[in-house]
Amino acid sequence: MDAITNAERAEVLVQALPYIRKYFGKIIVIKYGGNAMVSEELRRQVMEDMVLLRMVGVRVVLVHGGGPEITETMKKLGKESVFIDGLRVTDQETVDIVQMVLAGKINKTLVNLLQVHGGRAIGLSGMDGGLIRAEMKDERLGFVGAVTKVNPTPILDLLEKGYIPVVSTLGCDKKGNVYNVNGDTAAAYIAGALGAERLIMMTDIDGVLKDREDPSTLISRLSVSEAESLLEEGVITGGMIPKIQCCLTAIAHGVRKVIIMDGRVSHSILMEILTNQGAGTMMYHDAQE
Repeated sequence: MDAITNAERAEVLVQALPYIRKYFGKIIVIKYGGNAMVSEELRRQVMEDMVLLRMVGVRVVLVHGGGPEITETMKKLGKESVFIDGLRVTDQETVDIVQMVLAGKINKTLVNLLQVHGGRAIGLSGMDGGLIRAEMKDERLGFVGAVTKVNPTPILDLLEKGYIPVVSTLGCDKKGNVYNVNGDTAAAYIAGALGAERLIMMTDIDGVLKDREDPSTLISRLSVSEAESLLEEGVITGGMIPKIQCCLTAIAHGVRKVIIMDGRVSHSILMEILTNQGAGTMMYHDAQE
C-alpha cells in the first residue's frame, strides 16, 4: 500500500473537523474489554484513539473489567471459578482476588499504557470517593454487586483537570463490603451519571445481528422500542441480552446514544467518533428520531 501523501493527510484532518467540533467538550465513556484488551496491538490502538480524542478536546472516560485475567489469577492460586447465569460466584477470598486484579494490575497497566502513548491518566476504582455504591445482587452469588448509586464527582474532577479517568468496576456499601460489579452494568450507570454524549461498548462481535451467524445482518441503528421488540421476539439471544439491557439502562439514565462495536477492528473508536461511517450498532431513544 502506498504511503499517504501530505495532501491526503491534510484532507483527512479537514474531514474530521466537523466531528471534532461536534464532540468538543462532550463526555464519551468507553467500556473496554474482550479481545481489544487481550491483543497487544489492539490495546495499543485503543490507547492511541483515546489519547487522540482527549487531545482534540473530547472528555474520555475508560471503564474496564477483566474477567479472563481474574479467572487466570484464580487458577494460578488454585481456586476454581464458578458461574451462575454468567456471573462469577464471589466469596470473600474471590472478591479479594478481584480487587487485586482489577484495581491493581489491570487498572494501573492501562493508566501506564495511556501515558506511554502521550495521555495523562489516573486510575480509580468504584470504591474511590464513593464512586460506585452497591449492594448484594443475589445471595447465591456472594459479593456480586447491584449498583445503587453513582457519585460522578471524582471522575468530573479529573476530567476538569485534563486527565483520562480509568475506572475499575468495584463497588462498596456503607458498611465497607466490597462488591464485584459487572463491567457493562457499571459503565451504563457511570455514563448515565455523567450525562455522557456516548457510551461505547467494545465487544467481540460486529454489533447486534438479526442472524447471529451472519455478520451481513448487522443492524446499524436501533431505537429503544425496536431493541425491546427484538428482545421479546427472541432475535437477541445469549450474551447479547444483558449487553442490550445495559444499553437500555444507560439511555434511560440520560446517555444520548450507545454504540455496541467490535473491538477487534483497528481504530474502531476513531471510526465511530470522527467519521460518518460509524462502527457497530447505535442505540438511541425513540424521541431522538
